[in-house]
Amino acid sequence: MASKGGRGSTGSDAPDALRLDRWLWCVRLYKTRPVAAAAIAGGHVHLNGERVKPAREVAAGDRLRLAIGGRDLELDVVAIPARRGPAPEARACYLETPESQVRQVRMTEVRRIDALSRPRSEGRPDKKERRELRSLARRQGAD
Repeated sequence: MASKGGRGSTGSDAPDALRLDRWLWCVRLYKTRPVAAAAIAGGHVHLNGERVKPAREVAAGDRLRLAIGGRDLELDVVAIPARRGPAPEARACYLETPESQVRQVRMTEVRRIDALSRPRSEGRPDKKERRELRSLARRQGAD
């Protein structure tokens, strides 16, 4: 007797659907299930364009939109993992959309240019340098 979802399935075949929080944890997008569930509950994860709860089942063919660490990812679910395995197995369960990849390249370039424009000191700033940095920040905030 085949069971529905991921619960109680036996054998080597992978389940056809899995809880969203568990899927995010299994494919290593979040370090723990509670962190994945908190991200979903906080509105950082959308399934097929709508906000969902952590217990919502995800299946192959679904589209996820995630906000992780300042990045906005759009993923297509390709497979449902049978377990939380090694990273190469996890990456095989989803594909990042081409639009999302282009967005990531642009954001990386913006961050790189931003980092180059920030003033850097050799080490910890001394009192004079701290005063100059504060003065610069005030001037830039006033403009």
